[in-house]
Amino acid sequence: MPSDAREDACVVGLDIGTTSTVAVVMRPTGEVLAAASRPSQLYSPAPGYAEADPREWWDNACATLREAITTAAVQPEAICVTGMVPALIMLDAEGRPLRRSLQQNDARCARELEEFSAELDASQFLARTGQGLTQQLIAPKLRWIARHEPDVFALVTHIVGSYDYVNFRLTGRLTMERNWALEAGFIDLGADAIAPDLAALTGLAQSTIPTLVAAHERIGAVTADAAAGTGLAVGAAVFGGAADHIASALAAGLTDAGDVLLKFGGAGDVIAISERAEPDPRLFLDYHLIPGLYAPNGCMAASGSLLRWLAALIGGETSLADLDAEAAAVAVGAEGVRMLPYFLGEKTPIHDTLARGTITGLSLSHGRGHIWRAALEAIACGFRHHLDVLADTGRAARRLFASDGGSRSDVWMQIVADFCGQPLSTLGDAYGSSVGAAWVAAVGMGFAEWADVGKARRLGKTFSPRPDAAAASDAVYADYRALYANLRPFFHRGARP
Repeated sequence: MPSDAREDACVVGLDIGTTSTVAVVMRPTGEVLAAASRPSQLYSPAPGYAEADPREWWDNACATLREAITTAAVQPEAICVTGMVPALIMLDAEGRPLRRSLQQNDARCARELEEFSAELDASQFLARTGQGLTQQLIAPKLRWIARHEPDVFALVTHIVGSYDYVNFRLTGRLTMERNWALEAGFIDLGADAIAPDLAALTGLAQSTIPTLVAAHERIGAVTADAAAGTGLAVGAAVFGGAADHIASALAAGLTDAGDVLLKFGGAGDVIAISERAEPDPRLFLDYHLIPGLYAPNGCMAASGSLLRWLAALIGGETSLADLDAEAAAVAVGAEGVRMLPYFLGEKTPIHDTLARGTITGLSLSHGRGHIWRAALEAIACGFRHHLDVLADTGRAARRLFASDGGSRSDVWMQIVADFCGQPLSTLGDAYGSSVGAAWVAAVGMGFAEWADVGKARRLGKTFSPRPDAAAASDAVYADYRALYANLRPFFHRGARP
């Protein structure tokens, strides 16, 4: 830690997640003093749609911050907010959301994406921006809004991401954190800045994009109105914010090539480390929060959000832990039940907005535990697919870490270890994104240095692959890959929005 750091200081990390909002109060040593969470609603009113309410995010932020600060019985000096990227929030001239957000895993813009693919050179776009022509980009989403909701499009004055919006509510200042802009497709990697011609693809004026800031850049202070709602002190420092998966990578202490984090949130993220920007069309590219490093990564559109949907559908009042217990009683392979987890389309590595969730192999002899196990195995197959891609790009995983809410499930973690064929170590707490954001605030305040993060990493359990599960896991994975290859033509005929 810096020689002048105060160990009695504390900061807050706030995660605006897909399925929940989580606040943690943390010392610069990495000690979490208190945490609080509230569930968030994901809306999917049509195939491929994924929306959320920014006003609910703010309400959740106020509630979780008040609870965490009260429980910790300390007053944080700074806050950093993290969230999914690049969720799209459109604001009017008064800074009010014009509609629900279009989440990063929203896949409604298949037609618009096809148009962009015809208009742009995909390889040049990838080399310049680090991103492929995928549903993740903001420009196709805005073209969809212009086409289907022209009254909304006409009123758009600013576009921001989830944590940019919460920062606006905290400080009154509109900014855009640079990883949001990078994944949105706005940044020219060579210039390390927003390119006017890339921003123009949105069909909006350049002025709609706020000032670009770094994660650890102090952007303002908590206002009196925000303090009244959140329990934060007036004048507490607010930092630029962070993409949730990259914040989780920081909390996990990922700084070395070969370290890979599996993030078990509403979506499923796979994050690696690189000293160079080497774009691959199968992956996304982000800046690491530690200056000078990059984070090639993948994201499955539905992970925890799929499980919560499935639990509501088949679980009734049954807890997730009880569903896990039923799955654990079923052999690897779920006695022939297979699932594709593409219930919101799929992002990396297949980039198919028209892919759909599938359950196959069911018979009247199967029960709820088989279906739940098939879902856990399907998401594990998705993680393995990403590890195969990373190995193909020369970034084979040497150490695997797991973070965020899903990592609290021992049953699921054992399944993932079995399917990936490598030991998997969980973090000592499951609040990866929030803890990573808190570290950004601590570094920004001078309470800590980037090197302190890795030293403070606390590991939880380690799950080793079971030799007797290897053959069955390999067979399920082979079925997983074959199912999509064979069903893709059907998806594209029958599931187009």
